[in-house]
Amino acid sequence: MEKLTEAQIEKHLENVGGWDYYDDAIHTTFEFENFMDCFSVMTRIAMEAEKMEHHPDWHNTYATLEITLSTHDVNGLTEKDFKLAAAIEHIVGDE
Repeated sequence: MEKLTEAQIEKHLENVGGWDYYDDAIHTTFEFENFMDCFSVMTRIAMEAEKMEHHPDWHNTYATLEITLSTHDVNGLTEKDFKLAAAIEHIVGDE
């Protein structure tokens, strides 16, 4: 697993709208109508992350979900981060 270059990261960001890149990670925030909708999405993301063996850093406050993705083994971003970001976008889009 190789750490992505700045150019590769910028290219990948084109495919995951709403994600920001800083501090060697990508970040996003989702707002839901209520806690149960937020928690439902978190559960679906957790199941996908487990399948991918790549887990997000996240924080939930009521109906808000903040997610940070990076690959700790390389101290930066890899393809795994963008694959999980795309899966998260798909999951949230289904809600």
